[in-house]
Amino acid sequence: MARTVVIGAGMGAMAAAARLAVAGHRVTVYERARTHGGAVRRLERDGFGFDTGPGLLYLPAVWRDLFVKTGREPLEECVALTEVDPAVRHVFADGTSVLLPGGSRAGTVDALDSALGAGAGERWSELLGRGRRTWEATRRPLLEEPLTDAGDRARLGSDPYPAPRRGLLRRRAPFLSEIARTELRDTRLVALLESHALAHGLDPRRTPASAAVLPYLEQTFGIWYVGGGMRALADAVYERCLARGVEFRFGTAVSGIAVEGGRAAGVELADGSRVGADTVVCGIDPRPMYGGRASAADGGPGYAAGRLTVLLALRGPRPGDAVHRTVVHTGGPGGAARTVTVLRPGDPSLVPGAEHESAVLSVTVPPHRAGTAGPPAGAGGEDGGAVDWTAPGAAERAADEALAAADAAGLGLGGRVLWREVRTPADTERETGAPGGAVPAPALAGADGAFLRAANSTGTAGLYRVGGSAHPGGGLAHAGMSGALAAGLIVEGDGWRGSR
Repeated sequence: MARTVVIGAGMGAMAAAARLAVAGHRVTVYERARTHGGAVRRLERDGFGFDTGPGLLYLPAVWRDLFVKTGREPLEECVALTEVDPAVRHVFADGTSVLLPGGSRAGTVDALDSALGAGAGERWSELLGRGRRTWEATRRPLLEEPLTDAGDRARLGSDPYPAPRRGLLRRRAPFLSEIARTELRDTRLVALLESHALAHGLDPRRTPASAAVLPYLEQTFGIWYVGGGMRALADAVYERCLARGVEFRFGTAVSGIAVEGGRAAGVELADGSRVGADTVVCGIDPRPMYGGRASAADGGPGYAAGRLTVLLALRGPRPGDAVHRTVVHTGGPGGAARTVTVLRPGDPSLVPGAEHESAVLSVTVPPHRAGTAGPPAGAGGEDGGAVDWTAPGAAERAADEALAAADAAGLGLGGRVLWREVRTPADTERETGAPGGAVPAPALAGADGAFLRAANSTGTAGLYRVGGSAHPGGGLAHAGMSGALAAGLIVEGDGWRGSR
């Protein structure tokens, strides 16, 4: 029986652990924290419950596949999974709002035409059609196949987005903000498209046009809520690992990887001891372990943003017209878009009674770096840099701005606050070890491969990568796929190219 050590108990790492245990490996997971799930955590206080990481699930088929492949109970028997409909309300900087249905192209066209004027829906639909073609061109290499060599990177370095031809010569591949302006021709539609990049911490002015797959995926496959919060999914994956015989060692940090004869031979623990293994799966950002750059601000495109979340315990019941997700567009200096996402799940298990409501505000912000001078960059971190989020007043000022933006959009939350807790990238870094509290974005094609993550296999035999730092990048679905890809390479060999 092969001995496998998994570093970290994040979602991608646990996905790999469960699959490898089913394949006959003896798997032990070493996690520096006292619990599983990585950034998928829950805060409970006074009868209120909050997701402190992601609050919604995209591409649930990834996790359905994990549960089918690792046991008899399907995902829906382990968690309560509900598609969010309506999918989202967008409130634009000019006060216009639009409520978009879930999973309905015709409904989306009608809603946009009614709110923004005739033709708006069709222009949006045509752009998503090009997003579909981009998805079809990149689905397998970006999500379903391991990234293994320079050839893969070269093929994915070209942006497959079918931008309309201008003049006689084909143009260079445009950025997302450029196709937004030229193809949508409405500042509110531009904001709608750019918000999908901003939600992943990406600057649309520097993000390849292939990011048009992000709204396409949401409209096509929907967004889903896990009853009790996303932590319930992390708990279910953890329980599946235990049922398959995976062992966990919490409060045990790994300080290095032991290599003998060019092959991974185990791990070195922070207490100086060593654990032997035939295979090592690294589910954490490896840069600090190797003495590399530990600043998220130096991590490259799509890697440098953190999240500020404001957890609100509210007096009074949830209004009947409240929607699960609202995206507030606030604009920004120099053309930089700003958004505040408000989640109001209406889940009775998250509140102490019917006369209360919980809400979570989420904002993309710069990563954390202790000792950095200067105030936080408002309600967004798309311009790069870093902030000392432990500096007096930094977190509260940013939280005040986010709440003010939500109230300016008519949500009326500020006057109902019983108490709030503010969580910053400094909290994320402390709890998970992610440098700067950065939240990696999903991998994207184009930009000469700048938005790709590290390959699942490494230059060291027997050493593999999973999680947001590895292909295919950040987000729950992509983390789950990284576990599937690494497990496939380990079980089938490094020549494996994915299930077909």
